[in-house]
Amino acid sequence: MSKVHSYDAIVVGGGHNGLVNAAYLAKAGLKTIVLERRHLVGGAAITEELIPGFKFTTFSYALSLLRPEIVQDLELVSHGFMVLPLGNTFQPGYNGEYLALGSDPDANYHEIARHSIEDAEAAQDLNHLISRMARAIKPWMDRIPPNRLSSDPVDVSALQELETYMDQLDPEVRHFIEKCITSSIAEILDEYFETDLIKAMYASSGIIGSRCGPRDQESGLVWLFHKLGEYDGVPGGWGFHKGGNGGFTQALARSVEGFGGEIRTNAGVDKILYEEGRVLGVSLQDGSRLKADLVVSALDPRQTFTRLVDPTDLPEDLVAHIGNLKFQGTAAKVNFALSSLPVFPGLEGHEDIYRGFTNIGPSIDYLQEAFSDCKAGTFSRRPFLDCCIQSTVDQGMSPPGKHIMSCFVMYTPYQLKESDWDAERENLAETVESTLAHFFPGFSDLVLHREVVTPEDIEDLIGLSEGNIFAGELFKSQLFLDRPAPGWNQYRTPIEGYYQCGSGTHPGGCVSGGPGWLAAQQIMGDKGL
Repeated sequence: MSKVHSYDAIVVGGGHNGLVNAAYLAKAGLKTIVLERRHLVGGAAITEELIPGFKFTTFSYALSLLRPEIVQDLELVSHGFMVLPLGNTFQPGYNGEYLALGSDPDANYHEIARHSIEDAEAAQDLNHLISRMARAIKPWMDRIPPNRLSSDPVDVSALQELETYMDQLDPEVRHFIEKCITSSIAEILDEYFETDLIKAMYASSGIIGSRCGPRDQESGLVWLFHKLGEYDGVPGGWGFHKGGNGGFTQALARSVEGFGGEIRTNAGVDKILYEEGRVLGVSLQDGSRLKADLVVSALDPRQTFTRLVDPTDLPEDLVAHIGNLKFQGTAAKVNFALSSLPVFPGLEGHEDIYRGFTNIGPSIDYLQEAFSDCKAGTFSRRPFLDCCIQSTVDQGMSPPGKHIMSCFVMYTPYQLKESDWDAERENLAETVESTLAHFFPGFSDLVLHREVVTPEDIEDLIGLSEGNIFAGELFKSQLFLDRPAPGWNQYRTPIEGYYQCGSGTHPGGCVSGGPGWLAAQQIMGDKGL
């Protein structure tokens, strides 16, 4: 009979939140192990050399909402943490028009003024308001949210504190937050801008990874969420990790091990072991068992509550709520290996425009029509593309003179109405390639290799239900006090000693580390550490 190994803490899932959580627990002195079913850790934040010399960020490829406290607490710099700024945004328009924005506010003012002086002034006002809004919301993104169903004086007091805090905000900021929660991003931007291209550039953050169009009410809140970003302590900024997001999660893995934690790959967990409402450990898919009185699931809520444990052992209202959560994956990836950089007519030789994001979505109408295809059960004929040529800022990602390009593709439904992804995989790739060729003539001639990642692939490979990259839509009913469920938004579960720390918990998706960090705080508080 094989020996049953014992730990203080078991973390199920080696995505970035699981690694963050494990590092904090190990740092606190707990004998901690991370169990990852794949051959490498990182979850959606990995880098793979799929063809010689070309390193692909298979799934997620940018850092934004990463908390600087995590970088400091976990000593990530000493483990290779290095963020490269992605300060540029290039937005092609119709008939050769474009926006090329960078990190210089004065240069950006003049770039927008080429289209409209009024819009240039409005952009300054809006950017300032966004910054004020982010500063106002950040304190509540970085703390364990209160339980609105609890009668505990601590929770009652925290709810009262939240209400008072909102009431005392500057009226302009409070009104803007309320508008983002109740309005579409198109409605908001119509109040500021007259130029379609500028509206589209701002609107893209309101549809990323979510099943909503820019004219749908939910888009305002999705947009607000993405505007709370920062990288390496830079508010509102986005960055690219040296070596891709896999470089980031490898730094996290080294942090876990540096604090004495253990990481085991090819170790899929079959189920959580518990008795009389208290966790005992885990059973692995190979039949082995590990003991611990603390188990943390870094998986999404559907897997945490309905796969790893028997749902009949949980409160009926919790199970019903989890069953009604909206996942609705609508995101795919197409990654390219390129022989050289694309060329935009009139900007030949301006390689600096690619040192950041390239957005293909010239107007609000374009974005809404792309969503209409999705609602009809097919992928978009002219999709919104959020692209990044990482090799322009990290030459080690590709051979000299060549490049890799990540294309985040909206809208690609998890379930196709009249076909399936086995049949449509290459059709999606052709659609993305032809869309890029429309704006960058000759693009197809540059393609050396392409890789397609469908929503089904995202679910199958990294376990995100329905391929939803945020582990649940970033809608009002699925955030903050209600993420993932009312009464269970503080990382605990009904099984004593069983916790959750995935992106399906507060503060939500993106490569933030926030759920792993806050869950660790809750666990250590419960244990008196």
